[in-house]
Amino acid sequence: MTLARVWLFDLDNTLHNASVASFPGIDARMTAYMERELKLAHDEAHALRGLYLQRYGATLLGLVRHHGVKAAHFLHDTHVLPELESLVHGHPHDFAVLDRLPGRKVILTNAPRNYAWRVLRALGVARHFDDVLCIEDMTMFGALRPKPDARMLRWIAARLKVPPSRCVLVEDTLQHQKAAFSIGMRAVWMQRWVRLARKTSAPHTKVGVYLHRRPVYVCARIDSLRDLKRLP
Repeated sequence: MTLARVWLFDLDNTLHNASVASFPGIDARMTAYMERELKLAHDEAHALRGLYLQRYGATLLGLVRHHGVKAAHFLHDTHVLPELESLVHGHPHDFAVLDRLPGRKVILTNAPRNYAWRVLRALGVARHFDDVLCIEDMTMFGALRPKPDARMLRWIAARLKVPPSRCVLVEDTLQHQKAAFSIGMRAVWMQRWVRLARKTSAPHTKVGVYLHRRPVYVCARIDSLRDLKRLP
């Protein structure tokens, strides 16, 4: 008997075009937050935001560890996006696949819960998912451990009562996929929205130069969720 997979879907730039809908606004609000709370000049705040993102996988972790920032305050302030629903868009072919994809489907996102649910409702896809796990759910031993923390990913599998080998992480971020691979999960690199961002010179295109490569920890590169049905 073949055991059903558990699909772990990232949200931003995996299910929708976050490079247009939300990333510009979130980045601007993060920089403004750091200017205000840390008393930094704009360029200093911008550089520090990028440094913490690269070092920890999330700007928030650097702010919590080094500056005592309260996670809930930061997440609320940086995700106040009044026009979000009018900008959110995905691809209808992807959403049609979610209906027919066998196995449990879970959202696993470093975004805060309120933002994640706003996006899912705007896309009209919330009904396809059995659970929605957000950054507020990624706490271990009293500390936030969002993606790409491998310990957290192992804990997620245990919470879902499956071995990591039955989990497939569908993501746009290679750092997260590498962590998933390290504990036995399969990792699928969703490239649709980063490819589009590269073509249109939208923000968050640094990964674009590497899109033609497939690292050893990535089992497949896809441009549509339809390709998931062909995974061996």
